[in-house]
Amino acid sequence: MPYDNKADLTKVREYYASDPRQKRFSALVTGETGSGKTYLYRTCRKPVFIDSFDPGGSKCLKKEIESGDIIVDTRWENEDPYNPSVYEAWINETDHRFRVGFYNQFGTYGLDSMSSFADAVMNFQLKGAGRVGESPKFTKDYTPQKTNMINKVKRFMTLPCDFIVTGHLRMIEEVVGTTKDGQDIKRIKYRFLTTGQAVVTIPMQFDELYVMIGTDTSKGVDRKLLIDAQGQYVARSRLKANGRLEKEEEADIKKLLKKIGLNWEDKPKV
Repeated sequence: MPYDNKADLTKVREYYASDPRQKRFSALVTGETGSGKTYLYRTCRKPVFIDSFDPGGSKCLKKEIESGDIIVDTRWENEDPYNPSVYEAWINETDHRFRVGFYNQFGTYGLDSMSSFADAVMNFQLKGAGRVGESPKFTKDYTPQKTNMINKVKRFMTLPCDFIVTGHLRMIEEVVGTTKDGQDIKRIKYRFLTTGQAVVTIPMQFDELYVMIGTDTSKGVDRKLLIDAQGQYVARSRLKANGRLEKEEEADIKKLLKKIGLNWEDKPKV
């Protein structure tokens, strides 16, 4: 049979049109401690389900938890580094959830935060190596940890709901020159707090990389999302085409989804 290029192109177009990953929203939201990263889940498509690895991090969501709009699994917040069990238990639980279609009922799945999650992964890695409570060894421990983290992120990219992960920032101080009197000229920048090259490879998995900025004002905390920034902070968006998003936006995920043209409506409460 002669080659039918139109049939092949039709298959590609049909696959794209039916691919749920082209229609769902994924974001890594970084920020300094207290900037409001966890608070942002209030603005996501509901109901929201969060696996919380930050001890006490979900207290700011108490009202939404009591109303049933947000459900938080806090079992992962408390880890004994000398008898680690959190990551292995989380793996078993998520395997079960994927098998039964647990995540289908939610508008948003959140992992809060990637920085604390990385600690749980490392504790699991050290336990497997028979070195619980010890300092990690660079080549032996960090590479498997990074691989574990990336593989889990990729798995959650297949979810039928939005996927939003928070992460802390670390401050980096660089000497960029000297003054005439010999004083160092320093530049401060902030980067995603994680292991080694995962600072690059994990953000690459997400459509959106935002930075949460919280500023105290006379009317309370003014929270903004940096959508497109280089320099002191790094942020970028794959969905801001055609001027749909500004470089700085209100910290409201559903409003962003509406501007982008993605599904912004809640699902029924569970």
